[in-house]
Amino acid sequence: MKRIAVIGGGVTGITTAYTLAKRGLDVTVYEKHRYAAMETSFANGGQLSASNAEVWNNWQTIIKGLKWMSHRDAPLLVNPKPSWHKLSWFVEFIAAIPQYEKNTTETARLAIAARDYLFAWAQEEGIDFDLKKQGILHIYRDKAGFDHAANVSRLLAAGGLERRPVTPEEMRSIEPTLAGSYYGGFYTESDSTGDIHKFTNGLADAILRLGVKTCYEHSVTELSADQSHAWVTSFDGEEQTRDTFDGVVICAGVGSRALAAKLGDRVNIYPVKGYSITVELDDQASQEAAPTVSLLDDATKIVTSRLGDDRFRVAGTAEFSGYNRDIRDDRIQPLTRWVEQCFPSVCTRRVVPWAGLRPMLPNMMPRVGPGRLPTVFYNTGHGHLGWTLSAITAEMLAEAVETSSSGTTVSAAG
Repeated sequence: MKRIAVIGGGVTGITTAYTLAKRGLDVTVYEKHRYAAMETSFANGGQLSASNAEVWNNWQTIIKGLKWMSHRDAPLLVNPKPSWHKLSWFVEFIAAIPQYEKNTTETARLAIAARDYLFAWAQEEGIDFDLKKQGILHIYRDKAGFDHAANVSRLLAAGGLERRPVTPEEMRSIEPTLAGSYYGGFYTESDSTGDIHKFTNGLADAILRLGVKTCYEHSVTELSADQSHAWVTSFDGEEQTRDTFDGVVICAGVGSRALAAKLGDRVNIYPVKGYSITVELDDQASQEAAPTVSLLDDATKIVTSRLGDDRFRVAGTAEFSGYNRDIRDDRIQPLTRWVEQCFPSVCTRRVVPWAGLRPMLPNMMPRVGPGRLPTVFYNTGHGHLGWTLSAITAEMLAEAVETSSSGTTVSAAG
């Protein structure tokens, strides 16, 4: 039985461990936190959204980023302080603009393929994660935004996604609680929402039943590999342990870049900070006034999900400021104001803020497959669609490991 180490206990690492264990491999997961899903998989927007598959590589994004640099509460904020990492990332981001259409369509295709796996796993393992299959409504306040969305819909359709334009009247029939004036929207009935933290922890329980060894509170301090083995050295706060494996899979989110460098690979992930608030719906009036259909406001880059009866998750923004995890009030306030404008009857007295670092590659596509050495694999760099893509990339990764074990050559995806 092949022994495989998985580095990272977020949604990508746990789904990877699950698919590998289901194939009969001996799997060990290393996670620096005490529990699974304590960083980027803790409190994201909650969407399983093929309709949000558009990659960001276009000149419109560049122009908006430059325009917003002086606005601390802008949806996209780039810290002007230079670093080689940031500069190299943006150069490669611009170089990927010609692949914008192809990558958007491919991302939609992957997101659609991921659904069946994720729902099947949740049903098989009995995971309750506040799933709502009520679709996602994209909202637009002007014609320019709506027309851009129409072009994006064409690319999504090429990947197999059906989403339809809706009038302001149809928008209000889909989500009656939404306030404000809108030019129109697009509705994707097949999309859904849920709690990523609950899902990942449910699957983390499932991998234990499958015999996976979990090393929580273990920080990986050294990592090396050759043509036949991989070695992982971890520290649990008291002692260091070194173990030998037949292969290692890097699923470490924004930590993947440094680990890849130890193994002789270049994985140019940049940490793009996103924020969320969880509005606690403590009274019946707020519960009735909060939406049940998930929303995506393209102009403000804000997404929402209803988590059960008593929680309303609102997330968004993108901040390029390195590995800083600080929760900034001037980035949280726009999310709260958005709730008060779009859902004025929802009480915002009790709001829980959060920030997480999205692991983004310059072309906005995940890195899935082998590295330079046949014992090294990657499943990382999912950006703003980590949960949406996690099930299919975990399946792709498991197939790559199996194929490599049989001696067949496989090239990396993404």
